[in-house]
Amino acid sequence: MPIGSPPAAALVTGASSGIGWAYAESLVQRGYEVIAVARREKRLRELVAELTDRGPGTVRYVVADLTKASGLQACRDALGPNRVDVAVLNAGFGSLGPLIEADRRREADMVRLNCAAVVDLACDVLPEMVGRGRGAVIVVSSAAADQPIPFMSTYAATKAFGLHFTAALAEELRGTGVRAIAVCPGPVHTEFGAAAGAGSYQGPVPFSPVERVVERTWEGLRRGRVRVDVGPVAALTRVGRPLPRALPTRVAAYLHRRRERR
Repeated sequence: MPIGSPPAAALVTGASSGIGWAYAESLVQRGYEVIAVARREKRLRELVAELTDRGPGTVRYVVADLTKASGLQACRDALGPNRVDVAVLNAGFGSLGPLIEADRRREADMVRLNCAAVVDLACDVLPEMVGRGRGAVIVVSSAAADQPIPFMSTYAATKAFGLHFTAALAEELRGTGVRAIAVCPGPVHTEFGAAAGAGSYQGPVPFSPVERVVERTWEGLRRGRVRVDVGPVAALTRVGRPLPRALPTRVAAYLHRRRERR
């Protein structure tokens, strides 16, 4: 990774499970001082216990709900004046079902976490990175960012925001030594499905391991990419990009309507 030398610091949001946990583990193995942020203190304690002595790096945690101003402030306070070489903005969640049946507060919180928190924390870490001339902001978007997805309408829109925000940011940072990269996985083996209301149903769709997401991220940074896609579903969305938007939207509606009914 062309971003600093240990003991550099790394921020990982949504670190208590899944992709965030995998990023934290990889960064500890690479010698980083990881600041792990999530809402669930019990899971964060388990993360620290499991990753202690897992590599040359260290990990400490911050309990914070990033949908709230107080949670964002707690995260910023934990970073303080310390340099952050890598910021993995991964925290997020989704929902499954028609919007007219959705919990409006939960949908609004999704926008706050998946969009507003990303902007807030990027604004916090970037000035110092640019001042030093190195660093990386990693935004975990989704293969869902490429098109509207009925029955996951808010989630897909928030991930499109993350993708476009990161692409624009990468261009703004050109020549500064600081990188921005959007990571767009298809379905991954995490707790996401249960949290979104889909239970444990996976259907015929191939899922990727979380470790593959992390590997593709480091590979993308090495190659100077602004975006990396992970998994067969992400590959299919690439194929569908030139198609008229109505067609893949109809297909997505059919697939997600069936999934939601299960």
